[in-house]
Amino acid sequence: MPTVAPLRGLRYDPKHVGALSQVIAPPYDVIDAALQTRLYEQHPANVIRIELNREEPGDSERSNKYTRAAKFLKEWREQGVVMQEPAAVLYVYHQMFEVEGRKHVRRGVMARVRLERFGTGNIHPHEETMSGPKQDRLLLTRACRANLSQVFGLYPDPQGEVQALLDAAVKGQPPLEATDHLGVSSQMWPLADEAVAAKVAGLMGPKPVFIADGHHRYETACNYRDEVAAAWATEHGGAELPADHPANFVLMMLVGMSDPGLIVLPTHRLFVQPAVASADELRAKLGDCFTTEAAGTGPAAADAVWGLIEAEDEQGTLGLYTTGDQAWTLARITPAGRARMDAVASDHGPAWRNLGVSILHRLVIGDLLGAKEIPTPGYVHLVREVVDGLGSGKYPFAALVMPATVDDIKQVSETGERMPAKSTYFYPKLASGLVFNPLE
Repeated sequence: MPTVAPLRGLRYDPKHVGALSQVIAPPYDVIDAALQTRLYEQHPANVIRIELNREEPGDSERSNKYTRAAKFLKEWREQGVVMQEPAAVLYVYHQMFEVEGRKHVRRGVMARVRLERFGTGNIHPHEETMSGPKQDRLLLTRACRANLSQVFGLYPDPQGEVQALLDAAVKGQPPLEATDHLGVSSQMWPLADEAVAAKVAGLMGPKPVFIADGHHRYETACNYRDEVAAAWATEHGGAELPADHPANFVLMMLVGMSDPGLIVLPTHRLFVQPAVASADELRAKLGDCFTTEAAGTGPAAADAVWGLIEAEDEQGTLGLYTTGDQAWTLARITPAGRARMDAVASDHGPAWRNLGVSILHRLVIGDLLGAKEIPTPGYVHLVREVVDGLGSGKYPFAALVMPATVDDIKQVSETGERMPAKSTYFYPKLASGLVFNPLE
């Protein structure tokens, strides 16, 4: 049963920094060198200096990007650039954004959530993690002793009961506002109402939480908690870390799985390999595992093909492009294909085997096309990016694939499995720099 609690967060004082838009940033893992430089130049107190500090010539064990980040945070607190809430609050958080010309609002709340190791409680992962990013985040957490950005968690709330309670509590109050480099607008309300916090905790307690984004940050928080607990035991004669110690919690943005603004974008594939000469060759290799039909010619036909796939809304429907003859093929999995998928992916459960990305990579690419070891494909989210990629002439093969749904994530996660790589992309990313969670 996840414990959800308010926090005395650290946040920028607008009187010191001016517009909050100047000091926020995307999460560290989507910031390239060019954007890092742009954010450095945008404002002397931009969160990039702690979230993703630059490496400098002469860096050493004692002076490096992590120690610099900690120094910035300490100085900002001393100077009043960053202030601490006078009381524990929940942070009601809305994001306004557009996707393909349609406007959306995603609503949630930032809070402290008690840490549970995956597999031991009711907080579930859906992606695999890698050691490199976890080590990087752990070194940063040790130096700064704070969660610098939120984990993104989903919870079932079919009637929107939790969010309705939160939105009613802040209705009519002016929000803190910021807009990021992509035009995504964030609105945030610190909510200090203890009665509302207690109701939210009561409603959330029985619900599972599924990590949508931030798996490395979540596992890092667990690792840091374990380090703090070990040090505490050494200093206090073997005593356990107090239950209310800040290191037992992680900053998390919680969004209801039925929220209308919860958008999962597809992740289409642009392949350098395998190379399939033509649609005729493709159809021959797919055999009786798929029914196929010609769906258009040339990269620009991707829009029409994707329209057909979206209308069908079936994980087993793929749009495949062969550059040799510039042909799009619409491929729909058959019962024979399902049986073949069950055989070649018998190491996974039914929910995993049903996913479009699983069918594409395990059945089509790895089995039917015989290309088990291939270079990492290009991953893009918008159809126009597929068109641009194919227009470059670099990719002999491409695939349009349906995104996994929130329910797919729930089903796979509840079995203890992880989703295939690049099967989900929750848009937009959460803004870093709105709130920090101190761990001391």
